[in-house]
Amino acid sequence: MSDRNGGPTISLRDLKTHFFTKEGVVKAVDGISFDVAKGEVLGLVGESGSGKSITGFSILGLVDQPGRIVDGEILFQGRDLVQLPEEERRKLRGSKIAMIFQDPMMTLNPVLRIDTQMTEAVLAHRDVSKERALEIAREALVKVGIAAPDERLNSYPHQFSGGMRQRVAIATAFLNEPELIIADEPTTALDVTIQGQILFEAQNLCRETGTALIWITHDLAVVAGLADQICVMYAGKIVEQGTVDRVLDQPAHPYTAGLIGSVPGRNQRGSRLFQIPGMTPSLLNLPYGCAFRSRCPHADVACEEEPPERPTADGRLVRCIRPLAGEPQGGEAA
Repeated sequence: MSDRNGGPTISLRDLKTHFFTKEGVVKAVDGISFDVAKGEVLGLVGESGSGKSITGFSILGLVDQPGRIVDGEILFQGRDLVQLPEEERRKLRGSKIAMIFQDPMMTLNPVLRIDTQMTEAVLAHRDVSKERALEIAREALVKVGIAAPDERLNSYPHQFSGGMRQRVAIATAFLNEPELIIADEPTTALDVTIQGQILFEAQNLCRETGTALIWITHDLAVVAGLADQICVMYAGKIVEQGTVDRVLDQPAHPYTAGLIGSVPGRNQRGSRLFQIPGMTPSLLNLPYGCAFRSRCPHADVACEEEPPERPTADGRLVRCIRPLAGEPQGGEAA
């Protein structure tokens, strides 16, 4: 992936996060690699259960038992987060790395006022006065479109709507101008107008401060307007990655093509909505070979072998024996 301002802010190298259950081993993240440069937005997309959120939790060290990282590296500014002691990781959370959760109540304490929660987040990582911390909190609320910020700072989370709580959670992530933000479908509960405002502010933050952003979503429309790079995940693996324009304009993997074809706006008025046939396979019982082959209209006997991830002539990576676009370097596989 591109590296626009020197070395990448974060690099994942063959990351594997598995859950060890009584029924067997769930390979939620199974050998993924990508880079995110300073000021770059990476869209991580796929259906529910593809491993998107677990990737974000793995970066922050928030994977609970029975899950754990079993292999790979997470290099943040040259340091491997997998090897860092928990105390060192805790110092990074909220300062250098922040996460916006899909459920804002994972961020907000229901019994504390908003001003208390936001100023504590500032004071925990920055050497400023309480007055300055309060001003930083106020500015953050204004950035995410919250009217009457002084009144809102004196409120409790239960006095907010779901969408308003999510905006407060997003503002909290922006407080310390982190070098990496991981956003786990943070605009799902917001109306279209506010969603557009949040996306605009996220882009501005990346441009102005060099913050790297990983945006986890199932919404390809959001990725198309926000991200520079895209990684498409399926059954714990990245099946296609490259620039947003190349991947969305001419998808190489049949799964990517299926996701794009399922967007309602692409269908003719009065026609049936397209859907990818079948269901996402259980991670406890993945089919041998290509995990997508039971749902793929182009699958044949060659797909019974595990497809390697390989570069294509147009600069993307794809995990498919016969990609739909961007011929593999060195010609098509036999």
